[in-house]
Amino acid sequence: MRVVRNDLLKRTGMSLFGVIICAISVGIFKIAALGVDPFQSFMAGLDSVIPIGFGTLYVITNAVLLLFALVFDRHYIGIATFINLFLLGYITQFTYEFLQTVIVDPSIVVRFICLITGIVIICFGSAFYMTADLGVSTYDAIALIISNTWKKGKFQYVRIATDLVCVLLGVILFLLSGAGVLRIPEIAGIGTIITAFFMGPLIEFFNVHIARPVLHSGRGKE
Repeated sequence: MRVVRNDLLKRTGMSLFGVIICAISVGIFKIAALGVDPFQSFMAGLDSVIPIGFGTLYVITNAVLLLFALVFDRHYIGIATFINLFLLGYITQFTYEFLQTVIVDPSIVVRFICLITGIVIICFGSAFYMTADLGVSTYDAIALIISNTWKKGKFQYVRIATDLVCVLLGVILFLLSGAGVLRIPEIAGIGTIITAFFMGPLIEFFNVHIARPVLHSGRGKE
């Protein structure tokens, strides 16, 4: 029992750490203004038209998605799902607001440095979150349910479809808020492409060399 309890505590700690790191990375992506991941593209569009704090908006949006998951297949929901739901938005909001006071009117070089930094950090955080294996985010659950529960297609193709829908909705909402077409790359740009298609190898690197060793450390002493 003690081994199981210690393992759960470690996994919970890894989930918490991973969410915090991912949230910080999203704040950095927003400073870079070169595109965020597909779900955050949708959140950015939503944020541009709904006049409430990003943290609160994130909780409300994910609560709706959580309801969907609970109705159709709740086994994807776990401790990490709720950590993500209640913390990520507020930490992102705090990080972005703080960085705006430090990085004022960044040049394109600084923005690219922020983008690269954000990509590395989000991969690092994702490795801990995924390795902990205590549930997925409410957005991840949607593609898993469509693919595995409803049998509507292979996960990778369903995920591409949900990502495209998110980006499209985000851009539409962003434009409806009054933002010009030239500002679209701020929420759907090179960063969006990289996070959607090219993060896998870096996440796996952090999985193999850091996250999994952390999870399994100390087990031989139990």
